[in-house]
Amino acid sequence: MSEGNSFSVAAEMSLEQVSVLLGDGVPADVDPTIKIKNVKALDEAQIGDATFLDNLKYADLLKDSKASLIFCKKRFAKNVPETAIAWITPNPYHAYARLAAALYPGAMFAKNTLGMCDRPSQREFCYIHPDAVLEDDVTVEPGASVGADVQIGNGSVISAGAVLGRGVSVGRMCHIGPNVSVQHSIIGNHVILHAGVCVGQDGFGFAMGPEGHLKVPQIGRVIIQDSVEIGANSCVDRGTNRDTIIGEGTKIDNQVQIGHNVTIGRHCVLVGHVAIAGSAKLGDFVVIGGKTGVIGHVSVGNGAQIAGVSAVNGDVPAGARWGGMPAKPLREWFKEVTLLSQLANKDVVAIQKSDKDEAD
Repeated sequence: MSEGNSFSVAAEMSLEQVSVLLGDGVPADVDPTIKIKNVKALDEAQIGDATFLDNLKYADLLKDSKASLIFCKKRFAKNVPETAIAWITPNPYHAYARLAAALYPGAMFAKNTLGMCDRPSQREFCYIHPDAVLEDDVTVEPGASVGADVQIGNGSVISAGAVLGRGVSVGRMCHIGPNVSVQHSIIGNHVILHAGVCVGQDGFGFAMGPEGHLKVPQIGRVIIQDSVEIGANSCVDRGTNRDTIIGEGTKIDNQVQIGHNVTIGRHCVLVGHVAIAGSAKLGDFVVIGGKTGVIGHVSVGNGAQIAGVSAVNGDVPAGARWGGMPAKPLREWFKEVTLLSQLANKDVVAIQKSDKDEAD
C-alpha cells in the first residue's frame, strides 16, 4: 500500500502512456519516457507525482508545487514551476481523473469489502435463497442476505450485511455496499450503492383526515439505470402507483432523499442533503446544490442548475440557473439580496445618526 493512500498504484505510467490515455500529444520538448508514479493534491505532490489546477482559488499554490506533471489551463501555464511539466488541457480535472483511474483501478470498483473472495466454504456465513439466480463471479460476503427470486449479474459484489429482498434484480459489475437494503427494485449494470443506502422502501404515502391518516399501499418499484452511483445513507422510495426512476449515469451524494414516483433524468448530479419530494420530475443533466429541497409534482427542465440551500416550489425551465428561498432566476435573486443588504445598511446608518443626534 502506498504511504498515505488506502489503495495501491497498479503500475507507473510514462508520459507517452499518459498521452495515449488522454488522447493528447506529449508537450513539446518533453521526454516521453518520464515516469509518473502517483497522483496527489497540488500542495502535497512531490517529484514523480501528477496533480492539477482547476480552481482559481488554489492558483497561489501553483508556483510552489513540487509535482512533476501539472494539468492546467493555458492561462496558468506560465506560473507552473520550471521543475514541472505543464500539460495544457481545457479540462484539467477530467485529465487528472482519467490518470488517477488508470493508476488506481482498484479505487474505481470495490471488488469486495472484507478483502476475501467468495469461496464455497463461506456460503454458510451468508443467506442465499435456493430460488435466487447468481451468474458467474458473483461475490456474496458473510452476513449478506439474498432473497427468493433475486437475480444478480456477473461480477457483482454484495457486501457484508446487505439485504436484497424478494424479486430484486441486480445487473452486472455492480457494487452493493455494506448494510445496503434493496427491495422492490431493478438495478442496471455498473451501479454503485454505497454503505447504508436504502432503496425500494415505502414512500411517505398517507391519506390524511380528521379521523387519522390512512396508509396508502406503495405498489410501484424503483428502477435504477446503468452507471448510477448513490452515496452513503441515501434513500430512494419506491413508487406509489408508478415507478420511481433514476436515469443512466446520475450521481447522487450522501444523505439524499428521493421520494416516491420521482423521475430523475440521465447524468444528473444531486449534492448532499438534497431532498426531492414525491412525483417531482427532473430532466437530463440537472445539477442541484447541497441542502436544497424540491417540492412534489414540479418539473425541473433539462440542464437546469439549482444553487445550494435553495427551495424549489415551482417548475424550473430547461437550462435555467435558479437559487434562493423560494428559488428564482439567479439574476433576480442576486438583485433582491443586494437591495435587501443596501436597505439594511441604510437602516443601520439612520439608527446610528439618530443615536448621535440624541446624544448631542
